[in-house]
Amino acid sequence: MQAPIAKKIPFLLENHGHQRQDNYYWMRDDARQDDEVLAHLRAENSYCEAKLAPTQHRQKALFEELKSRIKKDDNTVPVRDGKYWYHSEVSGDQEYAKHFRADTFDGQGKTLLLDVNELAHGHEFYDLADMAVSPNEQCLAYCEDYSGRRIYQVRFKDLLTGQLLADELSDCEGQVVWANDNQTVYYVKKDPQTLLGYQVFRHRMGTVQEQDELVYEEQDRSFYMGLGKSRDESLIFIDLEATETSHTYVLDANDANAQAVELTPRIMGHLYDVDKLGEQFYIVSNLDAKNYRLMQATTQTISNPDAWQQVIAHRESVLLESVELFNTYWLVTERELGQIRFVVYQHEQGQMLGEGNVLAFDDPCYFAGVGMNPEPNVSKARIYYSSLTTPGSLYEFDLASGERVLLKQQQVQGDFDPALYQSERLMITARDGVKVPVSLVYRRDSFSKDGTNPLLQYGYGAYGITIDPSFSSGILSLLDRGFVYAIAHIRGSEMLGRAWYDAGKLTQKQNTFNDFIDITQALIEQGYGDADKVCASGGSAGGLLMGAVVNQAPHLYRAIGCHVPFLDVLTTMLDESIPLTTNEYDEWGNPNDEQDYHTIAAYSPYDNIQSQDYPHILVTTGLHDSQVQYWEPMKWVAKMREHKTDDNLLLFKTDLESGHGGASGRFKSLEEKALEFNFFLTALDYED
Repeated sequence: MQAPIAKKIPFLLENHGHQRQDNYYWMRDDARQDDEVLAHLRAENSYCEAKLAPTQHRQKALFEELKSRIKKDDNTVPVRDGKYWYHSEVSGDQEYAKHFRADTFDGQGKTLLLDVNELAHGHEFYDLADMAVSPNEQCLAYCEDYSGRRIYQVRFKDLLTGQLLADELSDCEGQVVWANDNQTVYYVKKDPQTLLGYQVFRHRMGTVQEQDELVYEEQDRSFYMGLGKSRDESLIFIDLEATETSHTYVLDANDANAQAVELTPRIMGHLYDVDKLGEQFYIVSNLDAKNYRLMQATTQTISNPDAWQQVIAHRESVLLESVELFNTYWLVTERELGQIRFVVYQHEQGQMLGEGNVLAFDDPCYFAGVGMNPEPNVSKARIYYSSLTTPGSLYEFDLASGERVLLKQQQVQGDFDPALYQSERLMITARDGVKVPVSLVYRRDSFSKDGTNPLLQYGYGAYGITIDPSFSSGILSLLDRGFVYAIAHIRGSEMLGRAWYDAGKLTQKQNTFNDFIDITQALIEQGYGDADKVCASGGSAGGLLMGAVVNQAPHLYRAIGCHVPFLDVLTTMLDESIPLTTNEYDEWGNPNDEQDYHTIAAYSPYDNIQSQDYPHILVTTGLHDSQVQYWEPMKWVAKMREHKTDDNLLLFKTDLESGHGGASGRFKSLEEKALEFNFFLTALDYED
């Protein structure tokens, strides 16, 4: 079967005196309405299926293998919120969870809140985003998306009668917040063109959405908008976040007619997160503190940052990430040398008592995060923990003593034995002398540090998002076949603090690609991987990473997995009508500025395709992707077919029912993983 060859319609783009001819610009026509575009996507799907047909048996076996490790009947640990205990359950081959609440931890008086399997019935895609119970615990609001576009509808359920209410809200972000009168909810509405949340509305139960009151509208389209509620539930936060600046408005949660009030003046470059408990505001702020510090304010001083009091000072080598507030404790999340840790401080009415106590873990590299702790008046906190060799574990820590109790650990079905696997943390020196962290894992009995193992290297490197090393039952399928799996903690994340992020964006974005390439070379040189068996994978901004490194160093890689990838950076960032473009200016630059234009043009994967040999490449996307439009990978593949000089596989698979997050459901999503793994094994000529 021959690869689909897309038609070419010359289209001239000119900016700052620079001309680009884009022969595949026509693919931007909406495939959800344009038959020709949709036909081309289907032809690519057929081609992908045909080229992998000889190994289809292995792909099916991989899917069953991945599925077999998942415990079919499972539940979460109940958590108390108010007078009820909430948990979810999954069973059998069902794709989705059922959500319950009960009167006690052990399930007395258990009642069903939502059966997501019923809600998803008849839909190829379904996403349940937020569930919010009213303060009197009698009504449930929930947000659902049937397309993958992350455009949510909000519905309401009477928890006393079990009946759905007539109220429905459409075109929303995936969250709602209740006021304390149990009759008023706040939600964010999206711009129908850009899909950017920019308006906060107030809805009164029993009325139609058309009567809802606009509470706040953000004019600056570089901000994302979200809602929250203070720890003491007295305030509703309107949180505005741009790449470089935060801004917060508040509403009195006890006043159903409250007006939005600016919490503190907008200062460009001021990033912060704020919460309130009792009479005190707590602000994790970067004012005069690149790696953040913890500040404290009162109702009288919160509007004046100069009057804030310092609680925890800034440190050059420690990133202060967040604080969880309890009535007599602060649980602070920090990161030093790339590793998360938790520090507990005791306080009395906001006054710190003594030094902090560190809650420690043992693995050389791991991920941990504060779990669900809805109630502030407790002395124990839940923390989630996972490493490359340790399945996800939920601990309960005594905040006074630091003692921990394991509440639950993810069960990996089959013959999984963590003692068979070894993880390491390396520091690789990049070409400019900077040391870059790498986390890796392999199976002890199949690894030899002699350059004979296949290697899969994963990376992201954008938005300050840190990909911590955590357990994946799926990756066992490669480890058990002799692979070494490495996570490259490249610049563009916050692994080594805020400066690590700044060194991987805007004019320094090339550092992200250099780091990834240099890590690959070092892992080969140090014997962790076979130079002829190196695979790499990344999605979204990590897909941009994949597109850049195959242009710049194609010889290093045998196979590439490129998922929901941001590949046509220059053209996208010049089009403000595309969802989320204006929010991205502080990340990539605004190409309406000539200097930013040339910076992006130098690495934009679509604009830098060359006539050269490329690795085997698998590209996947979702037709309804709201973050990276489907036409970016579609154009990139078409142009790649035109220019590449090799006979390697170039496969493009579009899920015609999903969006940026891929297929929904706990088993269906494994089909995408089985596809990628089979592709890598096929490219490596692996024989089972």
